[in-house]
Amino acid sequence: MFLRAEYREPWTYESMSGSVTANMLRPGSDRVVLFHVVASGTCWVSVGGGPKHWATAGDVIVLPYGDQHRMGGVTDAEVVPISSFMPPPPWTQMPVLHLGVEGELTGVVCGYLHSRDPLFEPSLRALPPVFVVTPPPGAGAEWVRANIEYALASSAAGSLGVPTRLPELLLVEVLRLHLASAPAVDRGWAAALRDPVLVPALAAMHAEPARRWTVTDLAGVSLVSRSALDARFREVLGRSPIRYLAQWRMHVAQDLLATTDLGVLAVARRVGYDAEEAFSRAFKRHFGVSPTAWRARSLS
Repeated sequence: MFLRAEYREPWTYESMSGSVTANMLRPGSDRVVLFHVVASGTCWVSVGGGPKHWATAGDVIVLPYGDQHRMGGVTDAEVVPISSFMPPPPWTQMPVLHLGVEGELTGVVCGYLHSRDPLFEPSLRALPPVFVVTPPPGAGAEWVRANIEYALASSAAGSLGVPTRLPELLLVEVLRLHLASAPAVDRGWAAALRDPVLVPALAAMHAEPARRWTVTDLAGVSLVSRSALDARFREVLGRSPIRYLAQWRMHVAQDLLATTDLGVLAVARRVGYDAEEAFSRAFKRHFGVSPTAWRARSLS
């Protein structure tokens, strides 16, 4: 954990590019995993002109590929570059960033990790470019709260960062919570992300979940026959390529419903459905409730 920030309404900033951020935090590196733990207030984050994902106190925002992103508060504000209010390194103590003047406060603790695991390989994009995790009440939420308090105390004491193992454990817990609903988490997803046949097909589906993929298309991406790809999916992931795609779409839809303001039709179109009715039926088959009911329940 390398800095904390105090933002006051209205505020919006844009980060540096992923490679510049990585090289700043870890000289010589071209990518890092970024995460922002919201200590207080409400904020949003978006990547590449995508939807705003909202987060509140206790939530963790994860950018698994360290992409350039924007963050802002509840009130619209002019976008400013983070370099305009962040002191340049090297830092002798944990920086405290300030943006905004006198509105409502949003406090954020920022961390990063460097990993060469395929899960964080930008060319594979196994994970969304940004997602928000809300730890359920109990041990998970207490663990996140303890990390926030530790980082804030370290900052107040003038420490530069915290031991690497602590943010690593935090990120592991957050990923575990996020992937709890992923379609392949109960099978061999880790193995699939290292499989030379499956990796190209998975990367293609994850990059464009709304595309009307066929097994023939995916086999062409992986440079194997249709039968070979189908057999490999069933062997490693326990399901056909098209069934995996359908389940992944529901996983993406769930995340969009929980953390963005997109309407149900907009969510439907982002995961490959032209009609809201067809998407709602598929969602209800998968989760047992309609998208609208699921969203209301997740926000209650």
